[in-house]
Amino acid sequence: MVRHFLIGCAFVACVAAASAQAPAPDTWPQFRGGPTLTGVAAGALAPTLKVAWSYEAGDAVESSAAIADGRVFVGVGSGHLLALSLADGKVLWKYAVEQGIGESSPAVSNGIVYVGDLGGVVHAVNAADGKRVWTYKTKGEIKSSPVVAGDRVIIGSYDAHLYAFSAKDGKLIWTAETENYVHGTPAIADGLVYLAGCDEVFRAIRISDGKEAFTIPIGAYTGASVALANGRAYFGTFNNEVLAVDLKARKRLWRYAPTDRQFPFYSSAAVAESTVVLGGRDKMVHGLDAATGKARWTFTTRARVDSSPVIVGERVYVGSSDGRFYVLDLRKGEKLWEFDAGGPVTASPAVAAGRIVIGSQDGRVICFT
Repeated sequence: MVRHFLIGCAFVACVAAASAQAPAPDTWPQFRGGPTLTGVAAGALAPTLKVAWSYEAGDAVESSAAIADGRVFVGVGSGHLLALSLADGKVLWKYAVEQGIGESSPAVSNGIVYVGDLGGVVHAVNAADGKRVWTYKTKGEIKSSPVVAGDRVIIGSYDAHLYAFSAKDGKLIWTAETENYVHGTPAIADGLVYLAGCDEVFRAIRISDGKEAFTIPIGAYTGASVALANGRAYFGTFNNEVLAVDLKARKRLWRYAPTDRQFPFYSSAAVAESTVVLGGRDKMVHGLDAATGKARWTFTTRARVDSSPVIVGERVYVGSSDGRFYVLDLRKGEKLWEFDAGGPVTASPAVAAGRIVIGSQDGRVICFT
């Protein structure tokens, strides 16, 4: 009994430590940068961006890139996981899946790339050469992105389950059942997985055994992933609102719901410097006070904003379905720069080594420096 307790404590400590770490400046190992999904990058980017390279992927790129060891990993709708050189965009390898890769974004850990596909298969691929390590077939398509916590890979499926696998060999460790699709990417902190689901419930699930720690009814369908910061969870819903949940008190802290327009929030939030930033289907990017939920600013694009923003220093980087990639001032929401990507941009940026990478619906992967 004591031995099991100590092992459990060690596992939780390992996960907690991993969750607290922001990605190093030269890496962006998963969707939103790290397990807490805050969308904040270390390091810096040039004041004015320029295109370093562009790769024609041949089909829509809804998957957001991961960057590790000088390589860009990204999924393509045509049915490939790509590894590109961060330096020049050269193809290093292609890994084929039977059905396409949609919004599921790769995660990289210990030399293995993990991703889900629209056929419901979780893939583990050798990052060096693109060879298969293991696969697991779920019973529904996968749009959730994997998150690595210690020796486990956590990912959701449209079969209404959250899965935990052994990162090394794909052995199923546990499943947690929900009442609807698991679309969002799980956020992880302090030994718990947090998920705001399509079943209108906010869940905290123990990584150790997959059991629920607590649930909070949220009364709204949620496609966005949860961002964790300062003991709070932030996420938008299809009920035209953004919610903040106090994780310790286990209750809703505030609700932001614009009264002059009624559009869903599909974009996942970025949180930095007491500001929550996310896109809306009202064609706007919203900057909110993290403590109160009051609007600090809004920026209007020409189409809905499903791309999830990334914060680097005092700037916000985000795509829009109007085909443009925007750079905004974090404090004021003013436009500093924009780039015409040629097609709707619903993927989210990845930042590493002074470069930023994003895909577009017209099949391009673009790297800026």
